Amino acid sequence: MIHKTWTEQNTNKKVKCVHTDAKKYTVANVLTVGKEYEVKNESEDYFFVIDESGKMGGFYKEYFEEV
Repeated sequence: MIHKTWTEQNTNKKVKCVHTDAKKYTVANVLTVGKEYEVKNESEDYFFVIDESGKMGGFYKEYFEEV
């Protein structure tokens, strides 16, 4: 049940949001272009960060660049 402690985990790295031009999902409401986010977990396709809503979200890596 790792999802219950993600918010308290150490940050693996930081990423910067470079765009919110999603083809399928609306991410402009929860990500801000130019803002840096702390990566709490990572998979092959996703970064898991705390977004603008204050909740943990999984987003495609294409929205970010590593800082």
